[in-house]
Parts: sequence; C-alpha cells; structure tokens
Amino acid sequence: MLIYQDTTCQFVQDVRENRLSDIMLQSFILRFNKEPHPSEITSWQNSLPRVRDLIELADLKDNIIAIEYEVPYNQSRVDVLLFGKDKDNNDNVVLIELKQWSSVTALVDEGNFVETYTGGGDRIVPHPSQQAKGYHNYLKGFIQEFETLPEMQLFSCAYCHNYSRTDDEGLFDPIYKKILDNYPLYTKDDVRAIADKIGILLSAGKGSEVFNRFMQSPIRPSKKLLENVSNVIKNEEVFSLLNEQLVAKNLIWSKVRKAKKQKKSEVIIVHGGPGTGKSLIALNILAEAAKRNMNVFYGCKSKPFTAGIQKLVGPNGRILISNLYRFTPSRVNEQELDLLLVDEAHRIEKTSNFQYTRPEHRTDMPQVEQLVRCAKVSVFFIDDWQNVRSQEIGHSDMIRSAAAKYNRNISEVTLETQFRCMGSNDYLLWLESVLGYTDEKKVLKQDEKFDFQIFDSPRELYSTIASKEKEKPNSARLVAGFCWPWSKKLDANGELVNDVQIGSFAMPWETHSKIRPPKGYVQWFEWAYRPEGIKQIGCIYTAQGFEFDYIGVIIGDDLVYDPESDSLKADITATEDPTLKRGKENFENHVKNIYRTLMTRGMLGCYVYFTNKETEKYFKRRIEEKTQAKSIISR
Repeated sequence: MLIYQDTTCQFVQDVRENRLSDIMLQSFILRFNKEPHPSEITSWQNSLPRVRDLIELADLKDNIIAIEYEVPYNQSRVDVLLFGKDKDNNDNVVLIELKQWSSVTALVDEGNFVETYTGGGDRIVPHPSQQAKGYHNYLKGFIQEFETLPEMQLFSCAYCHNYSRTDDEGLFDPIYKKILDNYPLYTKDDVRAIADKIGILLSAGKGSEVFNRFMQSPIRPSKKLLENVSNVIKNEEVFSLLNEQLVAKNLIWSKVRKAKKQKKSEVIIVHGGPGTGKSLIALNILAEAAKRNMNVFYGCKSKPFTAGIQKLVGPNGRILISNLYRFTPSRVNEQELDLLLVDEAHRIEKTSNFQYTRPEHRTDMPQVEQLVRCAKVSVFFIDDWQNVRSQEIGHSDMIRSAAAKYNRNISEVTLETQFRCMGSNDYLLWLESVLGYTDEKKVLKQDEKFDFQIFDSPRELYSTIASKEKEKPNSARLVAGFCWPWSKKLDANGELVNDVQIGSFAMPWETHSKIRPPKGYVQWFEWAYRPEGIKQIGCIYTAQGFEFDYIGVIIGDDLVYDPESDSLKADITATEDPTLKRGKENFENHVKNIYRTLMTRGMLGCYVYFTNKETEKYFKRRIEEKTQAKSIISR
C-alpha cells in the first residue's frame, strides 16, 4: 500500500507546483480513514522537496517514485522507494530513509542508537542507517522477486538533509562505522554524492517495469519463529527488528550494561499484544547474549513452544531454553544469572512446585519472585490479556511488586505494532471490542485486509484449513474452545477418540499426554509444528505462542450472547476444562482471553465456526454489511 506513486517527472512537477502534500493528505485519508498527524505533513513538506532536488541532479526522467510504502504484514512505512535500471540493464530499487535532524549525540551503548530531538523531546532512537537496514532486511525477507532471476537489487541508505557532516562525530562516530559501511548515510553536504549514486543505479530508466515487478511480486508469508530459531540462536540475521522492537532491544542491552557497571539489578517489562514480536526480541537477545558468553537463559511456560525451539536449535542451543520451574532458590543462587528472558510472562504460576518437584527443591517463594531474584537482569515479555487458566497468574502489577520487594530498578516498554493478522491493528481492536475488552462498538470494515470469514459448517471450515495446509505444510491449523472432553485412552481399535463432535462432524483433539500416539499422529506438544498436526484439533494450551498463515477456530458454547446486556458472556457449564472449572471467579475473563488468543494466531486469515448461533449473529452484526455478504460463505 502506498500514499503516493508516480513518475519522477510528475513528482518533480507536483513538488514544484506546491501540491504534493495536498495529494498525499487526500490519499492518506482515503487509505486510513483519518488525517495524518500535523508533524507528518510537516515532514513531507520539509523533506520531499529535497528528494526532488536529488531526482533533478540525478537527471531521472523515466523512473517511478513510491512514497510511504507500507511493508508487508506491518503498518510501518518506508519513506521513499525509487525504481529503474542501470546502464547494464539490471533492475534496481533504491530505499531512502529521510530525517530532518540537525544535531545528534552519539551513544557508546551498542545497538546503533543515537540521541536526538524528535517527537517533541530528546529521545534515544535508532541510527538512521540502522533504520534503513531494518527496512532493507524486511523487504528482502518478504518480496519474492528479490530471490528470483533476473536479479533485482536493493540499495538502502539514509538522507539527513539538514545535518552537517563532521567526521568521527555524531552520526559518523567510529562506533557506527560497520552500519555506515553497509547502509550509507548522506547529509546536506553530500547532495552530489547521493545524486550520483542514485543516477548510477537508475540512469537507464524503465522505472515502470521494475516498479510493476516489485509491486506484483508474491509476498512470502512471514518466516515463522520456530522455522528460524536455529539460525537465530546461531546469531544469524534471519529477522529484522523494526521501530519499537529496536527500542525494546536497546533498552534491554542498556540495562544489562548498567547492571554490570553499577552492580545494581534490573527488571524490565516488555508489554505487547498478539504478534508484536515479543518472542522474536527475546530470541534475538538470547542469541546475542550467548555469543557474548553471558550466563543467560530463555524461560517459557509453554512446553509445545520450548520443545519446538529445542528440537530445532539442536544440542548446542537447547541448553539455553528452559521451563519456569528450574529457577528455585535450591537450584539458582541470587543474581547468579547475568540475564533471564521470561517469555509469555502472563503464564507465570503461583509457585514452581508441581507433582514431580523433589522435596529438596520445593519452596514457598512465589514463582515471580524466583524469576526476579535469580538474575542481575530479568526481562518479562507479557500480554496482560492472555491469562487463560486460573493457576497462571502472571500480571504486570505482580512483577512490579516482586521487583520492588527485591529492590530492583524497573523499566517498561510497550510494543504497539503487530505483525500477525496482515499487520491489521483494526482487526485486533475490533476483536477486542466484540469480546468486550472495551466499550467502543467497533465494526469490521469492508476493506479489512485480514481475511476473516464465518463458516456455516465445521466440515467446510476444516476442509478449507486442510486445503491451505496442503498448499504449504505447517501453515494452517484447526483449534477449538475446550468444550469437549479429552480422552486419556485409545478406542477399542487402538485409534484416537473423535472427542470433538458437532453433528456428523467428528475429529480428535491433539494426543493426550497419557497416550502413546498411534501411527500417523504426534505427541500433543508437537501438534503445532509437525505436519501430522493437521489431522487433529488443537486447544489453547497447544496453540498459544505459535503462529500460522491461517487459523480455523471453532467457538463453542462457553461463549454466549446475553440479550439483556447486548454483550458476550461465558457459560461455565459448557466447558470441559477441569482447570477452568476450578476458577469460577475469573472464568469469563479466561474464556475471552482464550478466544482472543486463538483468533489472533493467523498471519493472513482467521476462519471461524460458531456452535452457538446467537453468538454468531452477534459477531455478524459487528461486521459491515458489504463485508458480511462478501466474506461469509454460504454452504
């Protein structure tokens, strides 16, 4: 999606005749159904004439310019892309990150960050070349044409048109040499240099040809976390962190250095909803910390998730991955670890004692205190709306209290941009509105890019999900609310019991832990990442923490419509989850958190079937009529 796209000649004319910002304003309103912030309009007015100057100096006549290009699965936007061919007929794309900065303070902290005045105050932000690198790697990871022949090249740079170059100072401090070598930064003193570079890459014109190739390229689905953890643990650049993800990573490393220098322990809380990259950041930090030979662990309650990571990273990386039960006082001394990364901290339990805990390791110390106590720096990645069972009590307030008890400094950062659901925050906000997290009555718009569909038949729902899985293994799964029993034994024929029954439709849950999987099936914690998982229905406990291209969700009778309040309520009589039955006081919150979590597992689409037709009608009423007619499939 673009805010502006045209020939370079037309762009120059639009700037010269002072109408570009008006064109972009109208395009922005049409695209986002709101006006941009005044500061954004000001940045267009200040920076884009400088791009016009570059185009004229480079004498680009037959090229295409794209402004504010929205990257796949994300709402981040690249400032400028230029398209064309060089004298050898090679296809080239030029990415330019624009900055209006005039002064910058270099930071000795690692991570390519600087301090400058932006957004109304002095802030620590990524070096412009680091931002260019992030977008560069992101586009290379998603635009299929960068991997096909003939080769299409991407050159990425930053242009700080108000900044005066001083060698070895500010943006050109020696600590930034590596990033500058790979992603050059040009200043107001380098106008001729950047124009010459652009001219070399795009001098042969034919911009429309390259632009069409780029825009029509297949967009590869996001590289799933587990498919790449092996490389991440080896510290290879598989993922690119963007925007507040970079800020979170920099904050963590800053606090690690502070703790080492000042001998003062730290607690960091990283807030983020579904798909904001919490696990991605945690594993990037883990990889880097391991490379630095730090005493570091990644802890996560989810056995399916940790088992999948351990399997893929192999024996060398496996030792860095742990559950949350190993950090008891009998096993780990206070501040013994340099760094502890607690993923899905909302799943922290009251205690680390469970049925297999040896007597010498049992303790009355709350689990959250153990996680704070054992490390010089403890980082908690959390979504306060993902508690899904009564014994999982992790919450930001609880972490703050534990940090205060142990006299830890507390820092917090929030991840706003989410990368699932086609990067659609509108879909997530709509879902939260329908489930009753907010009072705002949001409606799912007809132009929503995330593929949300309601099916009239569970059989058709499964057939559609299975067809997606057939096209690409491990890209689609079917899940359901825990409204059917989970058999602990095989049937008389030695097969899994088809527990989930809806009319003539019947399928088994993921394999119970007490059952040895029959031939052709896998253990319950392998359901999400082994291809055999498509033959079974998953629940919240196996799906949480994973992502798929498409998720199918059967919404059971535990979520019902209440006409008196015109809202959704929970019915505890419909659940077959023994854990939730014991937590009646929080049952409704848990049920809504479960469906919020399940319905945000998809990168590209979420398909649902409702067993309760009144609940289905309520959802349909919250979908714009034209969308409903288009996307709800009649069977």
